[in-house]
Amino acid sequence: MLLEYKQSIVVSLNDDVTEIIQLAKSFEYDVVNTFIQHRNNPNVKTYIGSGKLDEIKSYLEDNEEIGLIIFDGELRPSQWFLLEKELGVTVYDRIKLILMIFKERAKIKEAQLQVQLAELEYEKPHVKELIHRTRSGEHPGLMAGGEYQVDDYFEMIKKQIKLIKNKLLKIEQDRAVLRKHRKRSGFYLVSLAGYTNAGKSSLLNVLTNEDVTVKNQLFSTLSTTTRKINDDKLPILLTDTVGFIQNLPTWIIKAFHSTLEEIKEADLVLLVIDVSDPFPIVLKKINASLKELGELNFSSSMLLILNKIDLLRKENISDIKNQICELVHFSKDDIIEVSLKEKIGIYGLINGIMTHLPDMLHMELELPQSSEIQSFISFLYDKTYVLSTSYEKNIYVELKCNANLLSKIKSFCIEFNGTIL
Repeated sequence: MLLEYKQSIVVSLNDDVTEIIQLAKSFEYDVVNTFIQHRNNPNVKTYIGSGKLDEIKSYLEDNEEIGLIIFDGELRPSQWFLLEKELGVTVYDRIKLILMIFKERAKIKEAQLQVQLAELEYEKPHVKELIHRTRSGEHPGLMAGGEYQVDDYFEMIKKQIKLIKNKLLKIEQDRAVLRKHRKRSGFYLVSLAGYTNAGKSSLLNVLTNEDVTVKNQLFSTLSTTTRKINDDKLPILLTDTVGFIQNLPTWIIKAFHSTLEEIKEADLVLLVIDVSDPFPIVLKKINASLKELGELNFSSSMLLILNKIDLLRKENISDIKNQICELVHFSKDDIIEVSLKEKIGIYGLINGIMTHLPDMLHMELELPQSSEIQSFISFLYDKTYVLSTSYEKNIYVELKCNANLLSKIKSFCIEFNGTIL
């Protein structure tokens, strides 16, 4: 069924409106016009200057079908009240638009609670502004019962926030118990992070041989999805998490703390970036993602996964890697190029994951030539990653394996007169 998009306009203080238009489309609004005003700082009262405000008013008089005005920034509550009053049309800022998209996409209880918490945190300063205006004798048209009803509503918001935080804390504690159980069972925990719509769910599908729904839209994933990597030699559980986006306030990140905790507690994080964008946008998305990871006091190992290399020339990929190493201080060993759509670079990705996991051992064995030794070599191929095997006077095997296999490999070496080099 074709979606019927409603009409909106965007107001911005800079020329790059690509992302806000994508966000509007994710909320099923077509942006039919954009109004750009170049200024260093927003107008204190109305975000934009009076001349630009009059220009928008005039446009709205001739285009009554416009149902939403989106400001690509964060409006103060006082600015929002004044703009809605002046323009006579529903006004969203960037944060409100993101929250509305979150609300539509939240399907499970945890995600719904996180979105409710973020909405209430967003609403709190707006209700404070409403209280201020009511006490000043203004009648903004909301909560017509007067000052006391507005005060009661503010107290109700604070109580709801406390209640939701307690529910999310319980979910977070339950998940922490589950993580400990998984680690005790010998699993590594690897989390997918990255800018929204970079290909995290596609990466989950490729590595786990699953069929998690992949949509070409912003914030298609709001809740966590955990699957086992489709390789018996790698006891890894891979978790997909909510995508990042630039200029998110700290309180939204905190609202999603129980979900983002999966990143903080992982043994390894795969940071996925769409490298087919122009390099300034790639750099902006990497920095935005790292900033939000920083909000989590994140300290795990990390690999930067550059996705969609099939859309670039080989020499361009090399240039991009060099610039990232120089500007963002990743080492080349921590950057892996893939095309999840074309299944390019998957072996290199798996090898990179193995290299960066804690307690992953790199070993070289020297084994005698004998008919009995083949059972040991078969074990190594079944349970470890054999990098090379050389048959000379003796047999030389180079491999990577989980540290918990060390005692078993030592026992086999003793039994078959082999040596760990």
